[in-house]
Order: sequence, then C-alpha cells, then structure tokens
Amino acid sequence: LPPGRFALVDYLAGKGFTQEEMIMANVAFKSRSGRAVDRFFSRVMFPIIDLRGNVAAFGGRTLGSGEPKYLNTSETPVFNKGSMLFALNFAKKSNGGRRLILCEGYMDVIALHQAGFQEAVATLGTSLTPVQARLMARYAKEVVICYDSDGPGQKAASRAIPMLRGAGLNVRVLAVVGGKDPDEYIKAYGPIKFKQLLDSCGNDVEYRLQKAKQGRNLQNPEQRVEYLNEAASILSTLENPIEREVYAGRLAQEAGITTSTVLNQIKMYGRKSRKKQLKKQFQTVQRQTSGLRDRVNPEKSENYRAAAAEEALIAHMLKFPESVEKIASVLPPEKFITAFNRRVYATIVGRITNGNAIGLTDLAEEFSMDEISSIARILAMQNEITLTQKDVREYINIIFQESDQKKLSRAESVRDEEIEIYLSKLRQQKK
Repeated sequence: LPPGRFALVDYLAGKGFTQEEMIMANVAFKSRSGRAVDRFFSRVMFPIIDLRGNVAAFGGRTLGSGEPKYLNTSETPVFNKGSMLFALNFAKKSNGGRRLILCEGYMDVIALHQAGFQEAVATLGTSLTPVQARLMARYAKEVVICYDSDGPGQKAASRAIPMLRGAGLNVRVLAVVGGKDPDEYIKAYGPIKFKQLLDSCGNDVEYRLQKAKQGRNLQNPEQRVEYLNEAASILSTLENPIEREVYAGRLAQEAGITTSTVLNQIKMYGRKSRKKQLKKQFQTVQRQTSGLRDRVNPEKSENYRAAAAEEALIAHMLKFPESVEKIASVLPPEKFITAFNRRVYATIVGRITNGNAIGLTDLAEEFSMDEISSIARILAMQNEITLTQKDVREYINIIFQESDQKKLSRAESVRDEEIEIYLSKLRQQKK
C-alpha cells in the first residue's frame, strides 16, 4: 500500500520544515481545513535535476487510474518547466555533444538510458518551448525527435521541428514502427534494432514531405497539385537557399515540372508566411493594449506598430543574448519610439557590452518591480515565437521607418513663427 496523504508532510515537519515552505516548494498544498497535504500522494516519483545536479522539481505518475496521469511541480522560485529538460544533466555528457534524442515522457527517457542511449531527454509535461530548443543547441548539433507514433505525438513533432531549426539544430525524425513508443519498440526488438532505426531515420524535411504525401493519390491531377502546394509551403520555411534548391529540384523531378516553377512557388509562400507572422505579432500587441493605459509604457497605445517591433526585438535579445551585439551594431537606441522600450533596449545593450548577464533577475537591479513585470510580459508574449534573421531585419526596418515618420510629423507640425524665432536665436548667438 502507498503511504498516507500526510506521509511526506509529516516527514518534512520532523526535519524542521514549515508548512509554508512545503507549499512554496510545491510538494504539498493547503487543504480546506488549512493543513498541508501531500501533493504527489500515490504516485511514482521522478526527480527533475538541473544542470548543476540539484533536484529542482518532481514529476509524479499515478499508480492507479486517477487523473492527471502525470503531475509535475508547478512554477517555483527554482523551477521553470519551460526552460528545463528531464535528464539533460546526464545527456549533456554523452556522445561528445553530437546528438540528443527528444522523447515525450519520463518513461521513454528511462527506457532509452537503460538500453544504453544516454543522450535521451524529454520536456516536462508541456510542448517544446523555444527556450528548451536553445538549451539543447548548447549541448548538441543534432536532435532526433522520437515521439509516439500516434496522432498527438506526430502533431507534437510537427510543432517541435521549426523551434529546433530556429535554434540552429539539425533535425531528424524517428518514426517508430511496430510499437507505439520507443519503450515498447526496445522491449519488442532490442536496443541493436533501435540503434539501426535511429541511425537511418530521415531528416525533418523528408519527414514533413512524406506526411504531406500521405493519403494523396499523385496520379490524380488535383491531389498532385495539393501535394505540390503543401510541399512548396514546407520548403519555404527553410533558411538555407542551397537546401531549398536541392529539395525543389527533387520535387520538380518527382512531379514532372521545372525547378524554377517550384522555386517561384516557394518564394510566394515565404512572403505570405512572413506577412502572416508579422500580422499576428501586431494583432497580439493591439489586443493587449487596446482600451488599456499601460502605466509603464504609456506611449505604446499611440504607437502600436513601433511598439510591436521594439518588443519583439527585446524579447529576442533576452532569449538569445548572443544576438545583441549584431543588432546593436545597426540599431541605435534613439531610433526607438517609446521611451520605456528604448531604456530597456539601451540597458540590455549596455550590460552585454560590459559582459553582464541580462536575465530578469539581473535587470531587476535597474528597473522597478512594475517595470520588470512589464518586461516579463513582453518575454512571455513572444515565448512561443522564434524570430528568423529575416524577421529581425524586418523589425529593425519597421523601427527605422516609424522613427523617420515621427521626425517628419514633428517637422510638419512646427509653425512658421516658431521656426523664425529659432533662427533668430541662432543669429543672436553668432553675434
């Protein structure tokens, strides 16, 4: 029988911990009676260990049929599940930093480690985030997505691919055949067969093209056109022009059309995709600011377009500090329209120039609590979006355009008599 509902609470109390500390650490919750109760009652526990080797949180799988099946520690002062990966503390030391295997859950990771694949990691009960993708890029050059072969698993793989690519990683997708998940496959066929499957799996482009082809009869003209359009849309997401042309040539040969036709279609989809992403960003800012007076950045309500571009760049730099110097080399702070965003930008650039960190806790030295909350909202709003180099250039251009437009508007609004007074003062100074 599992321990009672107060087993851990009583044990920790005996060690001198208060109920408030247990609740803050999220291993307990407060009942209606006001007493702390074990949060992970009747669950198998998986410690989540940070990169320094400290246990920062827990995942718990129910022993019965209760819901949720998996329960994770909520956000605490030492744990943010969107920025950590299960077993990365072990995986980062494997295979010379060449490859990581991204799984869906704890059990898959444990099964792979037991079978000798120490490079396996998993997200913590949520979809992959750009922060996690960037974290993997610090320890590997390639990520093999090894999700379940069911519908949700394949959808999750499709969402993960652009994030991993955006982090600069080579991406491959392992399609597990003969078993729903890696654990079942290894039990059925053994680790040697799994390694063969792992080493032979195709890259993410081939995987997405194959998915687009599934269920379509390419002998049917309409379905062939549908496939070619979807394939061109997929290839439009590729940053590398050589890679685009190679796959465009292969697609053209398969369909019996010219490579130039495919490349033109790819360019069209690329333009549409960038416009759609920018529009989505601006709409998000408008929804958050429309009808509200931002106390921290009051100028935002009158400068939606500029504010959206400014905040997108600020979030990008906070997520990827290595991008700061390059952006700062072409975008001076005085080009920012809104004073608050200008100060945030200048602070980030200044700290990076002086070799200082730019995490939220580091910025807290120079901003008030309300201002830090505002910066945190900017970061959270952009968390699911990873900007490409084209996006960064686009936002920089928008800021320049808005700045120039603002100067022009100011100049046009100056009255003739004001200009005459100003010139008169200059003449007097010369005398």
